[in-house]
Amino acid sequence: MNSPIMIACAHGTSNTQGAAEVNALRAAIAELRPGLDVREAYVDVQQPDLVDVVAGLPEGEAAVVVPLLLSVGYHVKVDIARAVKSRPDSAAAAPLGPDPRLARLLDQRLREAGTTDNDVIVLAAAGSSNPNAAVSVEELLRQLQELRSNRIVAAYGASAKPSVPDAVAMLREELEGGAGAGESAGAVDVGGRVVIASYLLAPGFFHDQLAKAGADVVTEPLLPSPVLADIALDRYDAAVATMNGTPAEAPAAAPLEAAAPAPAAPAADAQEGGIFKALRRFVTKYFPR
Repeated sequence: MNSPIMIACAHGTSNTQGAAEVNALRAAIAELRPGLDVREAYVDVQQPDLVDVVAGLPEGEAAVVVPLLLSVGYHVKVDIARAVKSRPDSAAAAPLGPDPRLARLLDQRLREAGTTDNDVIVLAAAGSSNPNAAVSVEELLRQLQELRSNRIVAAYGASAKPSVPDAVAMLREELEGGAGAGESAGAVDVGGRVVIASYLLAPGFFHDQLAKAGADVVTEPLLPSPVLADIALDRYDAAVATMNGTPAEAPAAAPLEAAAPAPAAPAADAQEGGIFKALRRFVTKYFPR
């Protein structure tokens, strides 16, 4: 049986470089998975439109729409969902973010830009009217905070608050010890800079706006990077597994989840006596679930 067609669906941009970067991402996906039919589609600005691509699929062929987008938002919840619902044997994968690999890539971009421990960082996302998008960005922010000691706040280019310029202004006031600094400025060393970490896939309108937000440094977008192709294929594989009804048969995370209750074991042991306690410990140690 052939693998389902992958429809690698991006937002779309009028920026020539940005469009080229996204096309290169599709090519990288196809290169990593020889024989996989990877098709181009967009939800805005560019053609072919996702609806037309889905409608033009060969009859009887299964397909998975992989959003080349960084968070759940209107395009995922509405545009992609409608396109998938319009055709049998099609499914939508999760967007690329959040993902710890994206946090590591952002950390790499920050290091490439010369970011120091004294700097403060605005994690700049495109923004969406869908509150789930902000939840995704906040999760990515937490992942980035595990990698860096800097003060980091999330901000948005549109449809959500704070805006990137407002976040830049707030952090600059903190650096200068202004009235808005408050207790949160305690961990910020005087002399640092305001750095925008571009949580955007490629050059385009939103990335261009970051240069006007008043920061000292703006990092490059996430592309180009092979990490994005790996994540896209992981999202595709997860969606295919769901279509085939296989997740319940092979829950990869089950061993870790099963181990979670282990800290409660000592309390249970305290209620057991002598040989039963020793036997329980032996089984737990040498025959873990």
